[in-house]
Amino acid sequence: MAKQYQAKITALNGDKIGTNPTGEATFTVDDDTLTVEITMDHTSPNTQHWMHFHGFPDGKDAQPATIAQDTNHDGYVDLPETEPVSGTTMVPFNDQPEKMAIPTDTYPTSDANGHFHYKKEVPLKEISDKFNEVFHDHDLQLDKRVIYIHGVPDSMILPDTIQGAVGQYDQHTTLPIATGKIEAV
Repeated sequence: MAKQYQAKITALNGDKIGTNPTGEATFTVDDDTLTVEITMDHTSPNTQHWMHFHGFPDGKDAQPATIAQDTNHDGYVDLPETEPVSGTTMVPFNDQPEKMAIPTDTYPTSDANGHFHYKKEVPLKEISDKFNEVFHDHDLQLDKRVIYIHGVPDSMILPDTIQGAVGQYDQHTTLPIATGKIEAV
């Protein structure tokens, strides 16, 4: 019998980026497949949006960040500020989640209205093995994770206080714009 999880995704930093992203994610574990489906509205238009689940490798229950995590008081919650409550970036929702390659240019791009839909069937054994290699646990523990949607247009003026660069990717790519707690259905 399939196990299902879902997350209601709401805006983070919406008042600063000029949009209030909303959406829903469903995760279905059925036999040897994890099906991930994410639908988002009101994101920055025509923008690639990195998406991941975040969590703690020790299995601690992760929670979505709020403005309370803005420790440098610049009005934005950036990626490092999410870590105390949400943990680390774990699994990407790009063209190959099972590879767990975070920095890629294979994430979904929103349309002119800020909408996108993502659906991927992921081989459960491959993602579990890779997750174990990285985090020393085969169990994805989806109900202890949170999902983040990231990304604003490069043209948006952001303060220098926002951190989150990953290699060649700057704060426009990594700024969290929406988040939600993954829960068992």
